Amino acid sequence: MEIEFDVTITPAVLYDYMLHHTYTSASGLIGAAAGALMVVAYFMGAGVLVLIAGIIILAYLPWTLFLKSKQQYLANPAFKTPLHYKMTEEGVTVSQSDEMQGQKWEDMYKAVSTSRSLILYTSPVNASIFPKKDLGVQTSGVIEMISTHMPPKKVKIRS
Repeated sequence: MEIEFDVTITPAVLYDYMLHHTYTSASGLIGAAAGALMVVAYFMGAGVLVLIAGIIILAYLPWTLFLKSKQQYLANPAFKTPLHYKMTEEGVTVSQSDEMQGQKWEDMYKAVSTSRSLILYTSPVNASIFPKKDLGVQTSGVIEMISTHMPPKKVKIRS
């Protein structure tokens, strides 16, 4: 079986990836919990400064990730043209212009999904992002290909 598709990386796609990556890490969860606890503390009688601090903490990370996604998009010329992916029994290759890179299935780190994308991590911090809008009707085939070739404990994809 073989699946080929093109994806276009936009600031919105990067933002979705960054939100997921950040809020599933320990630091992102701790920051969100600290901000939420400050807001709760305000309603339990703490001063208004605690509420303001909580709101700032809760709003800071999404806002900075939004700005970072825009900056990363503008700074990376590779995002200006579509990436062509090919999934085979051996692994995944990505090509753009005259460049091509591949990775075997057994070397993949993990696969996850957000409401907008499938994310195939090639390392703890690097990933291929497959926007569902670009995959269209091939979304289920891509999910099946990933699920078939990666161990179940590495795949956390919700349909």
